Amino acid sequence: MSNQNPQTIPFKAETRQLLDILIHSLYTEREIFLRELISNASDALSRISFEMLTNRDVLDADAELAIKITADVENNTLTISDTGIGMTAEELRENLGTIAHSGARAFVSSAQTGGKNISDIIGQFGVGFYSAFMVAETIQVISRSYQPGSQAALWTCSGEDTFTIEPATQEQRGTTIILKLKPDASEFTQEYRIQEVIRKHSEFVSFPIYVGEKPEQINRQVAIWRQPPRKLEKKEYEDFYQQLTLDLTTPITYTHLAVDAPVQMFAILYVPASPERSIFSLRKEDGLKLYSRKILIQDYCKDLLPAYFRFIQGIVDSEDLPLNVARESYQATKVLAQLKKLLTTKVIEMLQKLAANQLDDYMNFWREYSIYLKEGVATEPAESDSLFPLLRFRTTHQPDSWSSLDDYCSRMKSEQTDIYYLIGDDPRSISNSPHLDYLRQRDYEVLLLSDPIDSFMLVRLTQYKDHHLVNIAKPDLKIPGIETNKPSTEDKSTSPQLSNELWVPLINKFQSRLGDKISSVRITDRLTDSPARLVDPEGAVNAELQRVYRLIKEDYEIPKKILELNPGHPIIQSLASLPEDNELTTVVIDQIYENTLLIEGLHPNPASMIGRIHQIIQSALNK
Repeated sequence: MSNQNPQTIPFKAETRQLLDILIHSLYTEREIFLRELISNASDALSRISFEMLTNRDVLDADAELAIKITADVENNTLTISDTGIGMTAEELRENLGTIAHSGARAFVSSAQTGGKNISDIIGQFGVGFYSAFMVAETIQVISRSYQPGSQAALWTCSGEDTFTIEPATQEQRGTTIILKLKPDASEFTQEYRIQEVIRKHSEFVSFPIYVGEKPEQINRQVAIWRQPPRKLEKKEYEDFYQQLTLDLTTPITYTHLAVDAPVQMFAILYVPASPERSIFSLRKEDGLKLYSRKILIQDYCKDLLPAYFRFIQGIVDSEDLPLNVARESYQATKVLAQLKKLLTTKVIEMLQKLAANQLDDYMNFWREYSIYLKEGVATEPAESDSLFPLLRFRTTHQPDSWSSLDDYCSRMKSEQTDIYYLIGDDPRSISNSPHLDYLRQRDYEVLLLSDPIDSFMLVRLTQYKDHHLVNIAKPDLKIPGIETNKPSTEDKSTSPQLSNELWVPLINKFQSRLGDKISSVRITDRLTDSPARLVDPEGAVNAELQRVYRLIKEDYEIPKKILELNPGHPIIQSLASLPEDNELTTVVIDQIYENTLLIEGLHPNPASMIGRIHQIIQSALNK
C-alpha cells in the first residue's frame, strides 16, 4: 500500500440511507452477501474473458480466470479475490461510491415501507456489493485494472458517511475484497459454511471457485442447461434430475430449451413420475429454480408457470431478468410475463410430443396428472384451446381405454355434428345411466366423465374445433336425423307400449305418491333398457353448473326434476296393471324414484333403501 494520504470522499445522500438500512436492520439470510460478491467477481471474469477475445495486450494475460476465497479465523476476516477485469481508482470511486444505475432511492423506499425482507430485494436494485455490510464492520477493496501500466487502488469504508481511496500495491490484475467481519458473523470464516453457501447459490458459476489453500474447486457441477442439447445424453438429463430433486425414479419426460427471443433463456423442465414428493425430496415446494447468469436467484419461483403446471420441476436461467429495477416496473412485469408465456407454450409442446410419440408414457402421465390439465382448462381460458388435445376420456365405445377428442371425432357418424357426453359421480353409475339408452341403441359414442373437476372443466370446454359438446341428459336433446325428444305415446320400441288409457292413470299414481319431490311426471321414448330417469325442467340451470354449485356450496338445493317413465319397460307395465289398493304400488314407485336419484348421484342416503328392497324381494318370493 502507499504512504500517501488517502482521499476521503462523502457518499451521496441515497447511498448513506441505503448503508444505514443494510447495517442496522435485521436479516434472516445474511449469507446472500457471499452470493452477491461471487456474482460480481464472475461478471468481472466474464468481462476480461470477452476483452481477451480481441485484445491480448492485457495485464497478466495468462493468469487463470478464477475466484479464490480465504478466511482468517484469528483475525475474523474473509477475503474474496478474482483475476477479472479490475478497476482504476476512478472506477472504484464511481462504482462503489454511488449507485448510478440502480435506483437507490427506490430501494430505500421499498425497504422502509416494509412488507418484504430486505435480503429478498437486494438483488433487484443492483446493490449486491453493499450487502456485505450486513456481516462486515469494515470493507477494503484492492483493485488493479487490466490495462498495462495501471496503478492499483484501495477503497475503504466502515459503513459511515464517507469512504477513502488511496494508491495501493497489487501485482496481479483483478479485485480483492477484504471483509473485517462482525463478531456475530464469524461463522463465515468456517470453510464448511463458505462451501455450503457456494453450493447453494453459486454452484454453476462458469469460473472455478477455490476455498482456502485446497487446489480443488468447490463448484464442480456443470450448468448442463447451458450446454447444447445435441451434446447431452439421456442419462445426463436423468442424473441431473436426481441431483436436483433426490428423486431416484425416472422422470416421465423432459425438455431442454435454449431461446434468444423474445427473451433470452435457458431451461430444463421435467415431469416427475409422480406428483407426490418423498420425504427425502430436495424440492419441498412447488416452483422452478430461477437463475440469472448461473447464479441462484430464487429456489422456488412460482411466477414462471401457471398454477396448473405446478408439478413441473426444473431450472430456468435468464440474463434478461430485470434484477436491477423494482419489481413493480413495467419492464419487470413484461419480462416475467414473456418468460411465463414462453415456458407454458414449451411445456404444452413437450406434452403434445409425448402424446404423439410415446403413447404408453403419456398414459402414465395422464393417470398421474389429468386433474392438473383439467384444472388448467377450468381456470385458464386463454390456454384452453391448446390444452383440449391433451385431454383423454373413457367412452361408451372404448370403456377400458382412453380416447382423445380427435379420436372421438374420427369415429363420429357421418350425420353427427356434436360431441356427446354424460357426467356422473362415479364410473359404474355413469356407465349404467338410463340417459345412455337412446344413444347406445343407435350406436352413438358418448364421453363418460366422472371426476369431480369435470364439472368445472365443462364450463369452459363447450366446443372442440367445429363440434359443440352436448350433455345427453338434456331433456330437449336433438340428434341430427333422429326425431327430437318429446313426450310421446307412439310405439318406438319392440316392447309393447301402454295404451293412452293406462299411462295417464299411471302418471297420476306417480305424481300423487311423489308429490313435491318432483316437478312433474311424463313418459318418454328415449328409454329402452331403463324404467325411468330424471331430467331438468325447461329453464333450469344446466347439469354442469348444478354439480359445480353442489361441490362449492354444501347447502345448495338441486332444482326439482321431471321424472320420465319408459312405457315399454316390463316394470312400468306391471306396475300399471296393479290394483289401486295394492300396497306394493307405493313401495315400487318410491323405489323407482330413488333408483333414479341414486344413478344421478343425488340420493342423500342410499342405505335407507334397504328396508324397501327387502319388502320388494319378500313380495316377489310370496308369489
